[in-house]
Amino acid sequence: MLLSRAFARCLPFLPLALAAAMSPVLTAQTPSRASLPNNRYQQGLQAWQSGDLKTARSAFAAAVKTNPRDSEAQNAYGQVLLQLGDIDSAIVHFRLVTRLRPELGIAHVYLGQALLQKGLLADAEQELRAGVRLAPQQPQPHEVLARILNAEQKSDAAVAEMRKAVELGPNQPELHDELGTLLAQGRDFPAAESQFRAALQLNAQYEPSLLHLGVALLNGGNQAEAKQLLAQAVQMDPRDGLAHYYLGNILEAEQDSHSALEQYQLAAKLIPDFLPLRTRLGLLAQRAGDTQLAIASFRAVIKAQPIDPEAHNNLGLALLQSAQMDEAVREFREAIKLAPADGSFRNNLGAAYLQKADFDAAIQQYRDGLSITPNNPELHYNLGLAYKLKDDMPAAIAELRRTIDLDPNLPDPHYTLGVTLWQSGKFDEAAKELNEVTRLKPDYAEAYYTLGTVYKQAGELAKAADALLKAIKLQPDFAGAHTTLAAVLSQTGQSQAAAAERKLGAELTQRKMTLQTATFATNSGIKLMNAGDLDAAIAQFEAAIKADASYAPAHQQLALALGRKGDHARAGTELEIARKLQSSAQAQ
Repeated sequence: MLLSRAFARCLPFLPLALAAAMSPVLTAQTPSRASLPNNRYQQGLQAWQSGDLKTARSAFAAAVKTNPRDSEAQNAYGQVLLQLGDIDSAIVHFRLVTRLRPELGIAHVYLGQALLQKGLLADAEQELRAGVRLAPQQPQPHEVLARILNAEQKSDAAVAEMRKAVELGPNQPELHDELGTLLAQGRDFPAAESQFRAALQLNAQYEPSLLHLGVALLNGGNQAEAKQLLAQAVQMDPRDGLAHYYLGNILEAEQDSHSALEQYQLAAKLIPDFLPLRTRLGLLAQRAGDTQLAIASFRAVIKAQPIDPEAHNNLGLALLQSAQMDEAVREFREAIKLAPADGSFRNNLGAAYLQKADFDAAIQQYRDGLSITPNNPELHYNLGLAYKLKDDMPAAIAELRRTIDLDPNLPDPHYTLGVTLWQSGKFDEAAKELNEVTRLKPDYAEAYYTLGTVYKQAGELAKAADALLKAIKLQPDFAGAHTTLAAVLSQTGQSQAAAAERKLGAELTQRKMTLQTATFATNSGIKLMNAGDLDAAIAQFEAAIKADASYAPAHQQLALALGRKGDHARAGTELEIARKLQSSAQAQ
């Protein structure tokens, strides 16, 4: 949860006389400026009010040079320097103001605020306590003191000061919002929610409280109202990156990946250095198939935090997904270098080597991972796969059995072991493992198909037919199951039924070849898009759709490419087609 933005709010710049006029106590202490005419000061005020900070700085510099004892000009000069980021110089001029007007509480508040920005917390607290002592009935000194105490991790004292500020300024929504923020940081969400709602009762359009209440409700599980508030916040202030970010969180949880990506991308433009956003954007883009965006997001995280092993690992996985094997290997190696005790990074590096068909290198990484976590079933399983791909069946069988010993409820190790035993001619043992798979995962059509094939080769035709029929029931378009069943039926003398299955199998095989053509063209298009060749990528996606108009990923990737090309109308059409196809597939 991130609810600290309110504490970046500074008190608005006010001339000392006007700031003092906010309190009868301070007004009595403030002399008139009539006896101190200073035209350059007035010029500076006009420039500042028009947003011309450089001209204002020059004018105020001339004003303090003309009359160094002019506290108004010194204060104004300090405020402009602070806005321009010259904190050290601002502090010098604010100190001069406190010497010229030591009785003026707001002067100490301004100095304390600058010291807080500099990180000089003890000095800042000292100034704010002076401000509170001089103007105890004004909410602003208590407000800024609360921020300083919070920065010093004095949470209870910070809450007490902010409560005092609210008591003194009950009609100021920003004070309720800041108190709510402190309470939320202390995990007192009900009390925080009450303060945010109080702020919105005072000003229903106070955007910070819309954001903060939305985030508090999101953390409390009230996603529906949180979504409404955050949507209102981004409407009120489209430049609030955090509001876009948290709205994206909700949309992602609702599995509306397209809308969530839009919110994350808007947020990334507004708060580009917010690394949790960059990471989340990269992970979602990767799941959505936009590997180019994912890679760019993870690279941004690494640029800001080059020694973050998770960032290198995330980038490696995105590169692996986009078939950039050598670069993926480099990123996984960097992750391992930064966190040598993390076996999962070696697991991912092993996967990269498997895709490069470098089985020996993959085996070495899995072994290294197991030296760190010897009872990790995933590493044992992947090591078994590597041995199998290397045609070292005894070693593969040993690792797969070890995986099952560690976690007997995983279906995949049983399945792979069953296939390996079958390929080794051990039909009875293979059937035992495959039957265990179907017990653990009754909807595993591939397992029933393989079991049927094993029974067929073992001559147990009745069992073979039963397993193949179960595979077809689970997956009616399983071409291989129909073809193998046709062979079993033919062997048992059921010629007519065998012919029907054979015909259906051939039709499904042709359809599968069409799907493979579409898949190949889509993958080719993704590579071209990642390389920046949008025209060629679009041509490939269109070829995929021509081969199989029902292939949703081709429409989705075409939408991405068209969006990058600037053809947003057609991109929207393709995205809608993809959504309908995906919904239809899920309904089936």
